[in-house]
Amino acid sequence: MDEPVSLTARLDAWDARRAGWGGALFQGRAAPGPGAEVLMSNDYLAIGAHPHVVERQVAALRAGGCGALMSGAHLADGDPQRALEARLAAFLDAPSVRLCQSGWAANVGLVQAIAPPCSPVYVDAAAHASLRAGIDAARAAARVFAHNDTGHLERLIGRHGPGLIAVDTLYSVGGDFCPLPEIVEVAERSGCAVVADESHTLGVLGPDGAGLVPALGLAGRVAYRTASLAKAFAGRAGLVACDRRVGAYLPYHAHPAVFSTALLPHDVAGLAAVLDLVEIGDRRRARLARNAALLRDGLAGLGYNIAPSRSHIVSLRPGGEDALCRLQGALDAEGVFGAPFAHPAVGRNGAALRFSVHAGLTKRRVARILDACAAVRDTADVTRWRSTRRLAAAR
Repeated sequence: MDEPVSLTARLDAWDARRAGWGGALFQGRAAPGPGAEVLMSNDYLAIGAHPHVVERQVAALRAGGCGALMSGAHLADGDPQRALEARLAAFLDAPSVRLCQSGWAANVGLVQAIAPPCSPVYVDAAAHASLRAGIDAARAAARVFAHNDTGHLERLIGRHGPGLIAVDTLYSVGGDFCPLPEIVEVAERSGCAVVADESHTLGVLGPDGAGLVPALGLAGRVAYRTASLAKAFAGRAGLVACDRRVGAYLPYHAHPAVFSTALLPHDVAGLAAVLDLVEIGDRRRARLARNAALLRDGLAGLGYNIAPSRSHIVSLRPGGEDALCRLQGALDAEGVFGAPFAHPAVGRNGAALRFSVHAGLTKRRVARILDACAAVRDTADVTRWRSTRRLAAAR
């Protein structure tokens, strides 16, 4: 067993790492100025500041302040959160939906509550860290399969037996989709249940924005869906969609639900207002898809390797963290602000500058972003892309 590393040693290593960047990657970075293009937010439909949402939140604050401030296990059936959960269940074509504090809490709480200790949980190498945290909380056995590799998944199941399969429907750095129909077929052949994290597809894809699972007609075949509502739903919450028995069980057995305060009334009111807009948001979704295609095609034309993105998430991978810092600084100076990703958010060799496209962009603004990328493309090696498949094979 490796010797534990002291906190002092870890702090020293962090200081040395930051010094190696040669500039500001996170702290010390200049704030976007007027007219800057900010592609760091996950408000994909550009509705976070919509008057309908803001007015509902303000009204809830004035009516009840911060509410009862108690565990969600104590919420009455008539609470507005329960009404929103029922609306979301109908929206998602799911038997039951439970809301919680965040997407992290949704994944950790669900896996911790349903996976027996020592049971296998097959998790994609690029899946969100919260799924791994849930496996740890359940004291289950994480079995990592190569990214989007159903053959590797099937071989692992043959070796370790049936359990849960945990995937993201859209991966948050690469911008590529899960081969969900094939994953579901593997699950059904092998007696596994699928946990699909819809954080980056909810509100964006599917009928009325209900996500990739309903878009593919798989709502009845995916046992569990989770999502952060801090993306297209522009709020602070997470959800779990599941059958009614599990939905009744989670508030009393998922630790994040039991040991955290319930959502605040103005959060619930804001999310209900967002759902109103999402359900009639086809034009916003169409603009988002158009903007994403324009940016992807333009970057490819400039020589950027943005593989494997096929979505509104587009990442530039310049190489190491020092190259990421140079690229970010150059784009910041051009008035284009992306979100930097470094270890542990990505693998040690997977530094990326992520652009989150949104529906509020115009063709002219996309052209401005492309002009900035053309101006800085010699700043770092922007043709690189490291595969998470190799990372998984090394585990």
